[in-house]
Amino acid sequence: MIERPSPNHDARPAGSAIDMLVLHYTGMKTAEEALSRLCDPAAKVSAHYTIDRDGEIFVHVPEARRAWHAGVSYWAGERNVNARSIGIELVNPGHEFGYVKFSEPQMAALIDLANGVLKRHPIPAHRVLAHSDVAPARKEDPGELFSWAQLADFGIGLWPHDGGAALGQSIESALFAFGYGIAEAPLEKVIAAFQRHFRPARVDGVADAETKRRLAALLAQLETVS
Repeated sequence: MIERPSPNHDARPAGSAIDMLVLHYTGMKTAEEALSRLCDPAAKVSAHYTIDRDGEIFVHVPEARRAWHAGVSYWAGERNVNARSIGIELVNPGHEFGYVKFSEPQMAALIDLANGVLKRHPIPAHRVLAHSDVAPARKEDPGELFSWAQLADFGIGLWPHDGGAALGQSIESALFAFGYGIAEAPLEKVIAAFQRHFRPARVDGVADAETKRRLAALLAQLETVS
């Protein structure tokens, strides 16, 4: 790991548990451009870590401190996502500058880093999240080319194993039960955020049968661990 300290952090509120892991892409043309921004006091943004495409990990903010990565956000009743989360950036130009698949060295480094984070903090699988999950009205990262299924194979986060079960409730109530902020964004944006994470083959904001089955499968997984 390479120390690349950012001044953009502050104390977590007293009593805040670190129980979320939020993944991002940098969304800038180069790694150096992204690293410079994350460490620029004028930018007022940061993350705890950045992972370059070659797998090199940069450390910006101590995990005990609150990094400024999620912005205006919501998950499962919590609007101060930064206070409760670890933020990891993955170098990728993103949708604006030529979105590409995440590299194998980058994913391998993320798996190692995330496993360490999960050993240090009580972060349940259903709170390993995308930036787009917690800010669906504003964000698309890390996007549909990110392999959440690969992470889940290593015990990091959830992945829906579609058993064909019917949803049994409205899409709005089901998304809200899972953690999404239904009142925070238009419904189609929330559905698209869910699809980017859990049904990346087609991201259209339409709650079709497959989307509903995958959401039902995830809610069933939550019931088994609650």
